[in-house]
Amino acid sequence: MIGKRPLHSVVWRFALALGLLAPTGAATATPRSSRDPVSEELVAACIGRAAGGQAWLEKTLWGLRDQEGGWVGAEVRNSDGSHDLGPLQVNSWWVSRIAVRTGQPPAQVRWWLTNDACFNVQAARWIFLSSLATAQDYWLAIGAYHSGIHWRQRRYALSVAGHLRRRFGPTVFGSRISTLARIPSAGHDDVPRRRPPSTIEPAVATSDGSHR
Repeated sequence: MIGKRPLHSVVWRFALALGLLAPTGAATATPRSSRDPVSEELVAACIGRAAGGQAWLEKTLWGLRDQEGGWVGAEVRNSDGSHDLGPLQVNSWWVSRIAVRTGQPPAQVRWWLTNDACFNVQAARWIFLSSLATAQDYWLAIGAYHSGIHWRQRRYALSVAGHLRRRFGPTVFGSRISTLARIPSAGHDDVPRRRPPSTIEPAVATSDGSHR
């Protein structure tokens, strides 16, 4: 039955399947209807855990979280009929793909994305790193978390850059965010090939873009 399996073990299996975590367990959440303090503390813990000690990745996940503004239990309907799920608003387009990766039923995966904070954050991490492995460009990967359409990617990346600046300051990655956020209006030739200074582990799958 959906929701009856131990969520900490599910997050653990999901992380192993996607190559994201060492097998040490994870925090879980009770579904809530808004961004209450208890849920926010849990999301913060899940982000810290998903980052695995990599400061740039933790900041990135916070940038996505601040941009998306979801909560445990969130199911936000989009105009195309899809839904954005949970704290980092993982689009329901990803449900079937994550189900294949984890070997779990799609309905179960959707429930976990919606109601388990750490499962949701781990999924967001995987989606972003998959896009980063494909694009080899930090800001294009940020934009791809939202859309496969270039102008939407650009707008989204600039908005995330603003959230990062507000939370961490203009030197969030050791260089002024205004420089890092130079996303071109068209084409890719003049995209600054910059990424936060860190070893970026390869993702286990590539992303072909969400439908948000």
